[in-house]
Amino acid sequence: MYPIQLKRLPGNEDVPLPRRMSEWAAGFDLHAAVAEPVVLTPGERALIPAGFAMAMPAELEAQIRPRSGLAYKHGITCLNSPGTIDADYRGEVKVLLVNLGQQPFAIERGERIAQMVFQRVPQVTIEETDELPDTVRGAGGFGHTGV
Repeated sequence: MYPIQLKRLPGNEDVPLPRRMSEWAAGFDLHAAVAEPVVLTPGERALIPAGFAMAMPAELEAQIRPRSGLAYKHGITCLNSPGTIDADYRGEVKVLLVNLGQQPFAIERGERIAQMVFQRVPQVTIEETDELPDTVRGAGGFGHTGV
């Protein structure tokens, strides 16, 4: 178990803290902490506050991901997805939403807008080299194995 500390920010006592919506859910749903409804027109994006800050162990990151229902039903998704919250960030968690649908969409206070999944981050070192070891794939990139 990894301890995650959440701090509800002032004025957001009515906004639910992140929570799993089922026993085995991987993600914790995030809720909009907007003062007034935010209407996203098609193609528009907005940074939506979630009403809390957090602290987590150094070996974790929090990934912000779209909610499948909002994406499927309304075309509302997260830009920069998954977004990463680093373990040393202590500001308010916010979600960058975009409307890829065809109709305006209103984001209401307390509405579930995204999900947050915690992942372990390996500690790595970067080494510069003049040569890389060969592989069968080599430099084959996008679409190199067919469509």
